[in-house]
Amino acid sequence: MRRACLLGNPDTKRTIYLQQAAARTGLPLLFLDWREFQKVRELALENQLFLKVDPPLWDSCRLEELDALTEAYNARLEELAHIAQSGGHLEFLNHPLELAAVLDKRACKARLAGAALPVTELLEGAGISARDLLERMREKRIFQVFIKPVTGSGAAGVSAFRWQPSTGKMALYTCALAEEGGGLVNTKKLRRFSGQEEIFLLLDRLLGLDCIVERWYAKAEYGGMSYDLRAVVQEDRVDFLLGRLSSGPVTNLHLNNRPLEVSALGLPGRVLEEIQELCRRCMACCPGLSSAGIDILLEKGTLRPRIIEMNGQGDLIYQDIFHDNIIYRRQAELMRRWLERP
Repeated sequence: MRRACLLGNPDTKRTIYLQQAAARTGLPLLFLDWREFQKVRELALENQLFLKVDPPLWDSCRLEELDALTEAYNARLEELAHIAQSGGHLEFLNHPLELAAVLDKRACKARLAGAALPVTELLEGAGISARDLLERMREKRIFQVFIKPVTGSGAAGVSAFRWQPSTGKMALYTCALAEEGGGLVNTKKLRRFSGQEEIFLLLDRLLGLDCIVERWYAKAEYGGMSYDLRAVVQEDRVDFLLGRLSSGPVTNLHLNNRPLEVSALGLPGRVLEEIQELCRRCMACCPGLSSAGIDILLEKGTLRPRIIEMNGQGDLIYQDIFHDNIIYRRQAELMRRWLERP
């Protein structure tokens, strides 16, 4: 028996709105709770399953725990792949090993760069100190950078650092906050620090994690705010494209930044075509993904697009689910086609 399944979390917007899309498209969708993970193996031995994997919920806000949480999740993803390889009748919307691969920002960016795609430039930042970072920035004449945990999501630990070597002035924008015990927590609130001692303390702790450091590009602006774009690409088609406007350097929408329909930005047709082609090439680098969120910046002045990062589970867009629910409806249609396949 063929069954379309969602492995996820009950009562979340991801689950609720995919279930709504499934009901509207006539798709019988079986929900599997992450807390009952072993049911996947049992069902896959007796049925043919088409599985969408949503991310598990993490209840920790400590950045030092990111790697351990990701390792546990990757172990589950590897187990799903093993079930499919060892007798389980299991196919995927997004293959679990591909999901694990794009979770690693460093490896994913290297893959895209290896395919000659324009990405944000990386500076090697693993295991260095704040003073080492300043020296590398001086050598490359890059005076503003982003620091990101390799396995983080949702702006966890993402920090923007700007330095003026001629004056010594510096600023750090981050949602990370140091605890009394020496750890870092993700507060989901962006703060600005300007004192060197405080900045060096936070930078040293951030860089002590497994982080990437990348060039901070001047982004295109609209209405006095800078912006980047989130594209949701499914089966080589951009199903949703959204502007994310911010008065600061971090544009994630859950930080109370402003979403804007891309049509309001008035982008030239050539730029929109470049974005479409860039997204198609990006997906071609990850053949195990049928759906992905791709973050793209447009350089100030030239509007040249660059890939910031890729997310194999970046399909939850409030501006979509509360209106036409295009993204999840397309996923439901894709699953239904699989059920009806001869």
